[in-house]
Amino acid sequence: MRPRLNALLLALPFAFAGAGAASAQDASALTIEQVMADPDWIGPPVETAWWAWDGKQVQYHLKRQGSPIRDTFQQSIAGTAAQRVGDGERDTLDAANPVYDQQRRRMVFVRNGDVFLRDLRSGALAQLTRSNDEETQPQFATDGGVVWRVANQWYRWTPAGGVAQAALVKAEKDPNAKPKPDALREQQLRTLETLARDKAQRDALQAQNDSWRKSDPSRAPAPVYLGDEVQIVESALSPDARWLLVVTQKKGADAGQSGKLPRYVTESGYEEFQEVRTRVGRNAPLPQTLWLVDLASASAREVKFDALPGIADDPLAALRKSAGKEPLKGNRDVQVATSGDNGDGATMRWSADGRNVAVMVRAIDNKDRWIASVDLAGGKLQPRHRLTDPAWINWSFNEFGWLADNRTLWFLSEQSGYSHLYTQHDSGKPVQLTSGQWEVSSPVPAADGGFFFLCNRKTPGAYEICRADDGKVRELTTLGGVEDFTLSPDGSKLLLHRSGSYLPSQLAVIDSKGGDAKTLTDTRTPAFKSRDWIEPELVQVPSQHGAGKVWAKYYGPATLEPGKKYPIAMFVHGAGYLQNVHRRYPAYFREQMFHNLLVQRGYLVLDMDYRGSEGYGRDWRTAIYRNMGHPELDDYLDGLDWLVASKQGDRDHAGIYGGSYGGFMTFMALFREPGKFKAGAALRPVVDWTQYNHEYTSNILNTPELDPEAYRKSSPIEYAAGLQDHLLIAHGMIDDNVFFRDSVVLTQKLIELHKDNWEIAPYPLERHSFTRADSWLDEYKRVLKLFEENLK
Repeated sequence: MRPRLNALLLALPFAFAGAGAASAQDASALTIEQVMADPDWIGPPVETAWWAWDGKQVQYHLKRQGSPIRDTFQQSIAGTAAQRVGDGERDTLDAANPVYDQQRRRMVFVRNGDVFLRDLRSGALAQLTRSNDEETQPQFATDGGVVWRVANQWYRWTPAGGVAQAALVKAEKDPNAKPKPDALREQQLRTLETLARDKAQRDALQAQNDSWRKSDPSRAPAPVYLGDEVQIVESALSPDARWLLVVTQKKGADAGQSGKLPRYVTESGYEEFQEVRTRVGRNAPLPQTLWLVDLASASAREVKFDALPGIADDPLAALRKSAGKEPLKGNRDVQVATSGDNGDGATMRWSADGRNVAVMVRAIDNKDRWIASVDLAGGKLQPRHRLTDPAWINWSFNEFGWLADNRTLWFLSEQSGYSHLYTQHDSGKPVQLTSGQWEVSSPVPAADGGFFFLCNRKTPGAYEICRADDGKVRELTTLGGVEDFTLSPDGSKLLLHRSGSYLPSQLAVIDSKGGDAKTLTDTRTPAFKSRDWIEPELVQVPSQHGAGKVWAKYYGPATLEPGKKYPIAMFVHGAGYLQNVHRRYPAYFREQMFHNLLVQRGYLVLDMDYRGSEGYGRDWRTAIYRNMGHPELDDYLDGLDWLVASKQGDRDHAGIYGGSYGGFMTFMALFREPGKFKAGAALRPVVDWTQYNHEYTSNILNTPELDPEAYRKSSPIEYAAGLQDHLLIAHGMIDDNVFFRDSVVLTQKLIELHKDNWEIAPYPLERHSFTRADSWLDEYKRVLKLFEENLK
């Protein structure tokens, strides 16, 4: 089968035929076995994709059927068939995320941990490194060379000099630093001439070495020592290799007690334990310090955060007082290099000429985010923009950078209530380039001064590529399901990842000025394409709880039978801040097929973007602040009313289910509104928010120490006594996101409450996201059985 499979792969982009031809069975009724089968039967989505250097071909990864291996394909944008890149041809490949010089004549990229330079006029490819190190962050230098990072070291390449070290910073004591004053030492040196002479000679040799190093261009720059009490988190070298910004945090600081995750089914045959994250409030993320390193003098100075407006204000003062805690003294703790849920890419950006640098700083309480430039001569921050929110700053929509003039900063901000694009020239007032009740994401400056970006101007769930220039915004595409895009090396075309309800991510190309998109790939199998799938209807559910309209996906029969009442299944997406009501291929593609199966069995299905979901602006996101599970449940009760009033839904036969945040919401629905939903399936669910992680949970609920009422109000275990309907709990036992412990604790609670209408299904080899088809099948057979036995 493998040789035939590879031959068929070469027939792309027309189809991925790995699952066999369509058969009579394809037209038959769906089965739960088919819905939860290995997704190879659907066909692989196109994964990472990038332009080849000439802009005439694209390269991308596809998963091999029945294997975790990813093959690389190359395809002409003229529409010819894709060709798999052989092992002996991989050294000719380009790579994703290249960096271009200002004239877009050369590009530099990292492939397999090494740095490559491509001349875009001739196509000549130069490999600049060949090592077992992991090179990162390549960029062009002002002298025409290239710089990149390896751990805490920076290197540069020039055509004349080859590869040389550009900067080395160490979290160690300076071995040549002057010792602290000591009376005994001074006494010895004053009274013993030999010791004094030896020291003077050592000092002279060191001074000579320092002088030679500075004056001799063949020497590597001197190491810079930051002391042995810090650890280096991040760094960013200026393109002229003159300055280095370094982020550190205290070494050995108490990060809180970590969890111990037991694993019972192991290859060793013994129980094993994995160390996992700390719980929320069990030590906040460590505060960080910013350093400006002058590489010419091999010296470093701390860049203070005092100049940031509002940094000394305490947005949690009232909660701190009511909890009997000491008031905040001095500045709030901040981070430059954030991670986890609050991480959002690069946080230090140099202009191409190396004369300006912008830094993004976040308060650890995540209620302020600042962008500031650095006065390189004075070593001080110069505030450029402050975004503040009494709830929390979004972990998305924080991109920023410099335009080609090296003086104009661009950035995204939610300050208007929606993510929009701004520019700021020097220290002038920011100029808002986009506006309206829609969101800008993934902005890319155009060579002529405009911007390309993703937008959802027409409806919240329809994503297109937009362009902004001359004060105007227009859509370049009319596809509805654009996921991301990449500008071609010459800037004339855009490579799109686009998808649809039943179309996994595929590639298309358009002119950068707009026009019709040319489809390059369709990797679906004939078996999957032959199915008559239900296209979900995007509807707006009227809110009776002050939310206006709630967008939702409705699945139902093409024609409702007059007088018939239909059982209801309501789905709750996970992640909290995630959008599922859109025209793209859903993250919940299995659940979407399951909804087809439910409709086939006589159900109506509603999948809602409840308050807290992505795509609807800041106020929609923060509606759940200190009150998780309450506005969202109101939205689902409104959805239930809508199905009854508009779609012949049977109020007395309604169920609800979902995973992660959806599992949490299933608990809230069954525990807080008993009788409304006759059955619910809580998959990998949160039971008690005090057990979840810090970066996500503290944003929404603060910390248990400061805001215990928010945790009591938002945690399902506080309402477990309300359970009267049928409940299924399903959870992976090695889940390192929502710990299986949550479900174990709720099990004990339900036992204590003498509840007898629930069951739990543990999965010993699954984490938060299941990876095995047999686990998916077992779980959803149980969900289907739960609904069939209790909703009909």
